[in-house]
Amino acid sequence: MKFVTSEKSASIGLVIGCILFGLGSLIVAYVPVGAYAIAFWRLFVAAGIFYALAKIFKQSAPISKQATTYALISGAFLGLDLALWHESIYAVGPGISTLLNSLQIFWLSAIGFFWFHERQTKLQMFSLCLAIVGVALIASPEFEYNSKASWGFISGIVSGLMLALSMVYIRKTQQTAVTPIFSLMFRLSLGGMAILFLPALWLNSHNLYPTNWEQIGLIVIYGAVMQCFAWGLIAYSIPLLSLSLTGLLLLSEPVAALVIDYLLLDKPINTMQWVGAILTMIAIYLGSLETKK
Repeated sequence: MKFVTSEKSASIGLVIGCILFGLGSLIVAYVPVGAYAIAFWRLFVAAGIFYALAKIFKQSAPISKQATTYALISGAFLGLDLALWHESIYAVGPGISTLLNSLQIFWLSAIGFFWFHERQTKLQMFSLCLAIVGVALIASPEFEYNSKASWGFISGIVSGLMLALSMVYIRKTQQTAVTPIFSLMFRLSLGGMAILFLPALWLNSHNLYPTNWEQIGLIVIYGAVMQCFAWGLIAYSIPLLSLSLTGLLLLSEPVAALVIDYLLLDKPINTMQWVGAILTMIAIYLGSLETKK
């Protein structure tokens, strides 16, 4: 990905990565494989790719056993994040579920406050209040006609917590022993697969496997493009951009998911929910600036 060398090309790369992430929700909604099972297969595909890349580029494993443990724990939280995000997609659609998952920024702030004793700023508190109002506007109409709305919102919001914890343990991994990216992502994939194996067997026993070559192909695309390429593009582009521009461009993921949900999956989203979505995305943007600082 040497083409990402300037702020302009990095911005394009970041938006492409976010849109590809949003398109992944279409695969989840279309392929009739359970939430835990498709998360397992996504990480299974990614593990094979990252293992091959680590071998090709001769990236060694972490020297520290503790770093390896942290990487596996991070992967376990990532696996739970994916599974709960999938559950939310099934319940309330890709758009709302992706927006709820993006609230991980506020979970990171809470972890910073309670775990690392970081002081909260007025902007962080304002963005949190704004996000609460936005989510309330989104949820109110959904609960009127969707019997799965409660589970969709709970699983979507908790998936954000799991993603935040995964990020915390990635940080702890690198603080313990600097780990090359392909080696790190391989171990993250293994940790996610390990935590998902039994829940997939238990909860998705009736839809554990893809049933035809089309579904197998889509799952391979889901693991290779969304987990490897899109995430790699985002991770590579972010350090080349300013904090404000990064926070703004990252909102292209929930925006893309909402538009896909509305136009391609015929999800009914009324004016109140669009206003709530806009307020929530503004809150996420403001929160992302403080979190990155």
